[in-house]
Amino acid sequence: MSAHLVIRNARVVTCDPARGGLGILDRGAVAITGGEVTWVGPEAERPGATREVDAGGRLVTPGLVDCHTHAIFAGDRANEFAMRAAGKTYLEIAAAGGGIGATLGPTRAASDDELLALLAGRLATAIAAGTTTIEVKSGYDLTVAGELRLLRVIARAQQRGAPRIVPTLLAHLVPPERRADRSAYVAEICDQLVPQVAADRLAASVDIYCDEGAYTLAETRAILGAAKAAGLPVRGHVGQFADLGAAELLADLAGLSADHLEQISDGGIARLAAAGVVGVMLPGAAVQLRLPVPPVDKLRAAGVALAIATDLNPGSSYAEELPLQMWLATTHFGMTVEEAWLGVTRHAAKALGLPKVGTIQAGGPADLVVWSVDDPAAVPYRYGSAARLIDTVYAGGVCQRGTA
Repeated sequence: MSAHLVIRNARVVTCDPARGGLGILDRGAVAITGGEVTWVGPEAERPGATREVDAGGRLVTPGLVDCHTHAIFAGDRANEFAMRAAGKTYLEIAAAGGGIGATLGPTRAASDDELLALLAGRLATAIAAGTTTIEVKSGYDLTVAGELRLLRVIARAQQRGAPRIVPTLLAHLVPPERRADRSAYVAEICDQLVPQVAADRLAASVDIYCDEGAYTLAETRAILGAAKAAGLPVRGHVGQFADLGAAELLADLAGLSADHLEQISDGGIARLAAAGVVGVMLPGAAVQLRLPVPPVDKLRAAGVALAIATDLNPGSSYAEELPLQMWLATTHFGMTVEEAWLGVTRHAAKALGLPKVGTIQAGGPADLVVWSVDDPAAVPYRYGSAARLIDTVYAGGVCQRGTA
């Protein structure tokens, strides 16, 4: 049976764990039928197809996977960028009324259609730079009704088509108006918000910000415990400013990922590795906030799979394009080019609980990027020019960019 499309004469970066490393096939080919990859292998052995595309020896990679974003919000915080440039820290700005709290007002005031339009614009920028799967967190309303509203808008965005959206319920922090009854607010999340999200299938996982100025370890245990009880996988913002022990908690709960990790103990690293929790590197935020680099060498030595994400948000990493983060990961975090590619493909998909996404293998989704270069190093090397390096983007076998 012939395929609908074969991309041939390609340097195929499969990222297939069965092939080892990046699993590169020189003079390779990929066959697509419907939204699925049906065959990948040497060009000379390719199946027949209704249509063939000659890649000209260029890279064909999995569609990129952005596993940590806060892409649904209104307003911006450019004023805070200027304050940081003048020497103010993130925590100082937050204490003065900035930070996450400054995004609550504009987001709460925006209509559903306004939020949808803003989100759609960011998604369009992401897919133009090769992202075919993107996680989007709630977290900029911080009321039960408001968080449900954000997740429902995210669901509407997914109905529009590519990229694939993975929605996450985020317990971001306790809003200013609820600090006097903090325990009651946490109880609302556990007893009302999480069960409703699970019942309505509005999120694929629950995330929480456990750090200085956010949720305590005890609160984190309660909220993630509620998520597990509701049948939802868990993730966590861990150790961006202080190590509160959340890495160990996520290991105990078989969490999907621990994100940030600028501050983490050797014991926490060992526990993440033993539990198979992915460590998500967020270099855009770390560099902008002038934070220490996460202990990449220790994480690597322990065997923690490392993903890379944009952390797209209005305060510390207003960036939609993953190749820029690959550059930061290789130049500032000391990751190799191979680690950077796995970090935005297979490992990022693992952080989202999507085992065949982020690879090119038979039975996996036909999410592919045809680049204008033939060396994997050329993509992070030419940072800031991702759109110029891309020829064609396929999501679910459908061309999203290019003329294929």
